[in-house]
Amino acid sequence: MRKKKKKLKRSVKSFFCICIFVGLTYLLFEGVNYYITINKNLTPVFNHEEYFYAEDFGINVIKSEYDFDNDGIDDYSDILLGAQKERDMNPTYVSKYYDGGYPPDDEGVCTDVIWRALLEAGYYLKDMMVYDITKDQENNTSYYDIDYRDDNIDFRRVGNQEVFFKKYTESLTTNIYDIEEFMPGDVVVFDYGAHIAIISDKRNENGIPYLIQNRDPSQEEKEEDRLEKAEMSVTGHYRFTFSNDLKRLIEKIS
Repeated sequence: MRKKKKKLKRSVKSFFCICIFVGLTYLLFEGVNYYITINKNLTPVFNHEEYFYAEDFGINVIKSEYDFDNDGIDDYSDILLGAQKERDMNPTYVSKYYDGGYPPDDEGVCTDVIWRALLEAGYYLKDMMVYDITKDQENNTSYYDIDYRDDNIDFRRVGNQEVFFKKYTESLTTNIYDIEEFMPGDVVVFDYGAHIAIISDKRNENGIPYLIQNRDPSQEEKEEDRLEKAEMSVTGHYRFTFSNDLKRLIEKIS
């Protein structure tokens, strides 16, 4: 009889031990699950579109041999950096006239992306264009199609910027499928002066580069995979390569 009681006590004790073990295991499992769930909910989830870089397609990114502002960064990289700062600033698309020419940092149009990007490399596009347009009119050379000069707005017009780039920078292919010919920091013009943008260092799955641009008020982000999908065609492609002509121009306005 005593043996049966002892056996029964051991069975009850074992049962309770098993219950306690199961209960603790369950609580531990739930605690770990809760911790993971809470941390998952607190962790930001970024659903970025997948993008690539030049090296993913075996393309070597060209660096400028010149560093105009002597900051240790070559001109092409500086121009890209300036465009990226514009991207991050994400200014509102506002098209209007400003006394003095320059819009506030949080406003702008497509042409403002260009002079702001060049400014990162130390180039003052407004000063260079004002001088060049003035001399063009004085010499009756008619590069710029301007009847009445206005220094506050002429440098912010796409057509005028393209005339300047044709005169002083390197002209390249407009075939966007020659992907190895498009480098970060290049300038592209659409439909003969309808729009202008900067080439990004990002590329889509076809190797076509993204654009950094301020195209219209509906645009949410300034860096987009739109070069291949754009309603307009690329009609101009320029690289801001330092040249003797550019050097002489800068010396004249210094």
